[in-house]
Amino acid sequence: MFRTALRNVLAHKARLLMTVLAVMLGVAFVSGTLVFTSTISDAYQASSQKGYDNVDVAVQPRSSDSVPATPGATGAPGATPKLDQKLLDKAAHVPGAASATGTVSGFTAIADKKGELLGNGFSTTGGNYFPGKDGKDARYPMRSGAAPKGPHEFALDARTADKAGYKVGDSVRLSVDGPVREQKLTGVFTTDDGAVAAGGSLALFDTPTAQKLFAMPGGFSEIDLKAAPGTSQNALKSAVDKVLPQGAAEATTGKQLADDQAKMIAESMDGMKTALLAFAGIALFVGVFIIANTFTMLVAQRTKELALLRAVGASRRQVTRSVLIEAFIVGAVAAVTGLAAGIGVGAGLRELMSSTGATVPDGPLVISPSTVLVSFLVGIVITVLAAWLPGRRAAKIPPVAAMNSVHATATTKSLVVRNTIGALFAGAGAAGVVVATGMSDGKTMMGAGAALLLIGVFILTPLLSRPLIALAAPVLRAFGISGGLARQNAVRNPRRTAATASALMVGLTLITGLTVIAGSVQTSIDKMATDSLKADYVVSMANNLPLSPEVAKQLDGLDEVTAVSPLRISPSRIDGSTKSLTGVNGKDFGKLTRLDFTQGSLGDLHGGRVVVDDVTAKKKGWQPGSRFPVTFEDGKTGRLTVSGVYRGNQLVNGIIVDNATLAPHQRQATDRQVMVKTKGGTTDAAKESLVKGLGKNPALTVSNKKDISEQIAKVFSLMLNMLYGLLAMAVIVAVLGVINTLAMSVFERSQEIGMLRAIGLDRRGIKRMVRLESLVISLFGGVLGIGLGVFFGWAAGELISGSLPTYELVLPWGRMGLFLGMSALVGVLAALWPARRAARLNMLAAIKAE
Repeated sequence: MFRTALRNVLAHKARLLMTVLAVMLGVAFVSGTLVFTSTISDAYQASSQKGYDNVDVAVQPRSSDSVPATPGATGAPGATPKLDQKLLDKAAHVPGAASATGTVSGFTAIADKKGELLGNGFSTTGGNYFPGKDGKDARYPMRSGAAPKGPHEFALDARTADKAGYKVGDSVRLSVDGPVREQKLTGVFTTDDGAVAAGGSLALFDTPTAQKLFAMPGGFSEIDLKAAPGTSQNALKSAVDKVLPQGAAEATTGKQLADDQAKMIAESMDGMKTALLAFAGIALFVGVFIIANTFTMLVAQRTKELALLRAVGASRRQVTRSVLIEAFIVGAVAAVTGLAAGIGVGAGLRELMSSTGATVPDGPLVISPSTVLVSFLVGIVITVLAAWLPGRRAAKIPPVAAMNSVHATATTKSLVVRNTIGALFAGAGAAGVVVATGMSDGKTMMGAGAALLLIGVFILTPLLSRPLIALAAPVLRAFGISGGLARQNAVRNPRRTAATASALMVGLTLITGLTVIAGSVQTSIDKMATDSLKADYVVSMANNLPLSPEVAKQLDGLDEVTAVSPLRISPSRIDGSTKSLTGVNGKDFGKLTRLDFTQGSLGDLHGGRVVVDDVTAKKKGWQPGSRFPVTFEDGKTGRLTVSGVYRGNQLVNGIIVDNATLAPHQRQATDRQVMVKTKGGTTDAAKESLVKGLGKNPALTVSNKKDISEQIAKVFSLMLNMLYGLLAMAVIVAVLGVINTLAMSVFERSQEIGMLRAIGLDRRGIKRMVRLESLVISLFGGVLGIGLGVFFGWAAGELISGSLPTYELVLPWGRMGLFLGMSALVGVLAALWPARRAARLNMLAAIKAE
């Protein structure tokens, strides 16, 4: 039976090609994902470990979230104990310590010569140059120039300096927390810092300057110790533990830090890996339809051959086994080619990630044994499982019945059972989805309902094919005999048509559903910004880090500005739990926002008066006039009074208090953003005036409502394009399925096509017949997919509306039309080769074919 199976594979290799391609694409997606995530993870881990080469023990402050018993104690909400010079000196003199280095770090934006921000987000950092006894910092060897000294000097890493074209002696514009600074570049250094190797930037200041810039005067964010020869990391840690103030700081070995970093990197990659594998799974799921369809058709075409095997003594088990061996060979070939393609996909994804500006460290391509094993398991197991049912059906056909008929039609009983089961699944699934929309936490119910509904539609697709395809009859009549034959061929074998259309339906269901959700959420957020904000502009850091209060002062001093309100966050203790207070300019806040109050009003926001969002008010049982105790950030206590309750949203929420009340309790006053209203409203001239007033700072962004909407749209467009790209694999697999079905159908109907040619249908008519059949099947799958996608999009939106009050369903008619057009295009393209093959069949040879 093995030799028989092998001969069958070789005899039908052309017909199995599309199946191999479908499985190969799925395996390539899986193996490419594993190669990509392993490569990136290993590169980041190797890069981060380099940063700990000179660190045997690190001393870090231990943050406290407890409320102090006495005002000003270090345990106030949000307090982080400081590592001072005294502790550094103690650590440097513990037994076994060769050296101790105090480090200070924070965000530092560097402008290029055009004034644009160098680097991206959190990869643009700053630190301190900490010279040893020899006057050098071993971490940062100077390639040229000298170490920075004084508040107006700094050094820059070599990669960033070369990229921007900076040389020693240049004056460079930079920003730490908002205001622009002009610093002289005194040195260019090399470093093994992982963030720099990944494309980030690193600026160094002398220690006093760094401490001042990063709001740590006289303190350090970390103390790194190097062990003396012969001293282990654990021994040094034990010695350091003895000199640390209890509860204020903790020591960790360099190895533990590297291991923790590696674990964190691995966990951060897990989300990406899971998402990519999910899309790979979708492509493989679609591939299952093709595999099952292919083997079903092959078995049907070889019914007499299989019957003959049964007649000469082959058992049912042997017949099934022969089909599964064929599937095993197909799966193995697909796994090998898919793994090879996946390695290329992994390398390509890394290059693509680098080209988008993402920080990716250098490193070798990682192909682990588990990746190879998973690739083979996926390719072989998926193919064998998909071929099992056709093989089982083949073995159950009686030899005599098979000798008499090439095609075994489904019995009425089997169709009734199938349709009943499908109706039950679809009904239960639709009911589950609808019920879930009214639940506060209906994600699980909705997911289960969606799965049941999808399965139900799969089962019912043969039943649905006849009435839906019949709707196309008036259009097909315009194509004469070819159109009529195409419609009849499309419904001749409903199960085959259903399996082919279902493959396309899956991809379009997901694409349409995601498009509906994304478009609706984007519109809702735009509406929220319009309804909630009266401010003309919002000023924030480019990487969303806190702003210096100086920015608000600069804006308030501009002639064209009529109202300014910085927005700042401060931790506090309320009813024994940590709760953030949002500080605003009480005098101007009402001019800059449009809050929807359910109780009370904004009134005169000053002193101990606050306004609270409705969720917090309900949870705490507050209403206008309610007073509650609060422990501020510095540990001091007070009482606040609720003057109004408003409907919160993603832009404005929480407990809002006047900054004049909040600022005295903050250790360091920083703003999240600044809202601004100008005399002339949102004009290009007003925006340019604000940008100039802020010194054309590369670290700051000045956005109006349109800019905010465009930023939101950009995020959603990027997300959708990524999802479209990932789901494109499933659509490509579906296209292969249509090609495969048509090609095998043409082979199966060779005699019929020969007869049609003999009675007068020319080659053009044959081509048109096959193309129209493909078009009808593709549009059938497209209509089902778009319909299900809209339904799932509506249902998911009902859940989202619970947390997004302004949510409303927006149907993207233009895109849905485009998707339907793409379905038609898929049908036309998929039919090119089968139609050409059908038209080129020799008339007499086709008539004589069995």
